Amino acid sequence: MTTATHPIRPRGMHSRVHIDRSKGAISGILLVLLGIWGGLIPFVGPIFGYAYTPDTAWTYTSGRLFLEILPAAATVLGGLMLLGSADRRVTMFGGWLAAVAGAWFAVGPTLSRLFNGGVPAAGEPASAAASQATLEQFGFFVGLGVVVVFLAALSLGRHSVVAAGDIDPKTRDRGETDESTRPETGLS
Repeated sequence: MTTATHPIRPRGMHSRVHIDRSKGAISGILLVLLGIWGGLIPFVGPIFGYAYTPDTAWTYTSGRLFLEILPAAATVLGGLMLLGSADRRVTMFGGWLAAVAGAWFAVGPTLSRLFNGGVPAAGEPASAAASQATLEQFGFFVGLGVVVVFLAALSLGRHSVVAAGDIDPKTRDRGETDESTRPETGLS
């Protein structure tokens, strides 16, 4: 019995690690924009009547640093890693970085009560109206964090799997496979 022989060239680490840069482009752009929003809204929001206390523009507090500026910077950095890298390891790290930052946006103000004497380090929504205060809470923290975590998780899912399109097109078109993926037939 004769079997067709194809030259088997094992795939190197490069084909499993290398991805198209466009794979994380949309998530990366959206994460960068959301990170910019999360970092700037506490400083420019008071100009438009959309604020947390202290409700004056360009006022720095340590609560803003730990609950808004640092997670915003991590979100922007994670988005840029997704946007600009062709290395799966870098994009996975960027996705995890953004996911952790989004989670911190969502739960940070609540947890800040533990290290800030029982009061939230973020302050309180500046609006007296319940609907506006709810919008401020969602736009500054909870809603922003949930959307960031969602986009990061979406990109982590896309980058965690080596899809058929990620394999070298020249190798894929010729039908060559890695020895480890070839089924064992027992025939010589």
